[in-house]
Amino acid sequence: MRPLQAIAMGVVVLLLEAPAGGFDLLADPLGWLLVLLGVRDLPRAMPLRGALRAVSVVAAVASVPLWLPVVVEALEDADESLAWAANLPRLGFFVVLGLGLAGAATAAGDRVAGTCWRVVAGGGLVVVLLPALVFGGGLNQLDDAAGAAVALVPTVVVVLGFWHSGRRWAGGEPAPSPDDVSSG
Repeated sequence: MRPLQAIAMGVVVLLLEAPAGGFDLLADPLGWLLVLLGVRDLPRAMPLRGALRAVSVVAAVASVPLWLPVVVEALEDADESLAWAANLPRLGFFVVLGLGLAGAATAAGDRVAGTCWRVVAGGGLVVVLLPALVFGGGLNQLDDAAGAAVALVPTVVVVLGFWHSGRRWAGGEPAPSPDDVSSG
C-alpha cells in the first residue's frame, strides 16, 4: 500500500462509526495506526515530515481515551470547548499534512496538487479557529460553518490521498525510466 493510501484509509476509519454497546467498532486508534504507517513511509525529503510524524503520534495517543464514551461524555458535559480542545492534535495533523504535501508537490513541479494540499492546510486552520470563535467569542452564527468544515477537511484528505497516492513526491511508484520501457 502506498503511503497516501494508508493515510487516506486511516482517515476513513476516523470518519466512519460502527457503534455497538456505546463503543465505536471502528476505533479511532486503529485509524491512527494506519495513518502512522503511511506517515512512516512518506519520502524522507518531504517537508515537515518530522513534524507530521510527531503530530500523528500525539493524535494517535490522544485518540485512545477519546475512544471511551465516558471520557467524551465527561468532556462534553464539562464544556463543549474541552471536547474541541481534545481534538486539536487531530486537527493539527490535517494542517501539517496539507502543508507538507503542498511543499512536496510544489517542489516537484506539481502546482495543481500543491494548491489542493494548501487548501487542505487552510481548511484545517479554519477548523482549528472557527470553534474558538464560536465557543470563546460567542459567534454562534459560525456554528454551522464550523460543523461543515470539520466534516469537509478529512473528506477532502481522503479524496486527495487516493488521487495523489501514485505521485512520486508522495511516495508513489517511481516513473519508469526510458530503459525500462520496451520499444517492441
